[in-house]
Amino acid sequence: MQTESWPGDTGAMRIRWSTTHAAPAGVFSLTIHSAISGRPMEVVVEHEGDGSGTAYFSDDPRVFFAVVDAKNLEWTFTIEEPVDVIITPK
Repeated sequence: MQTESWPGDTGAMRIRWSTTHAAPAGVFSLTIHSAISGRPMEVVVEHEGDGSGTAYFSDDPRVFFAVVDAKNLEWTFTIEEPVDVIITPK
């Protein structure tokens, strides 16, 4: 499965993922791609069976998309990008 593309303003990402209900040989792989060239940039998760975790990815700001290759399990993932916030006391 391929996601829609999204702009990465900072290029830094935190990826939270989870797999459940894995049957024998249940595998999950998540790869981040450049939406400009289409090339795979990094496999950020490779996991067999049930599990969850957090992965980190960083590159130059650009437009990205993700590709999931999975079989024999259910999966979810969320990609978050940091936001700078400056709070000035009054």
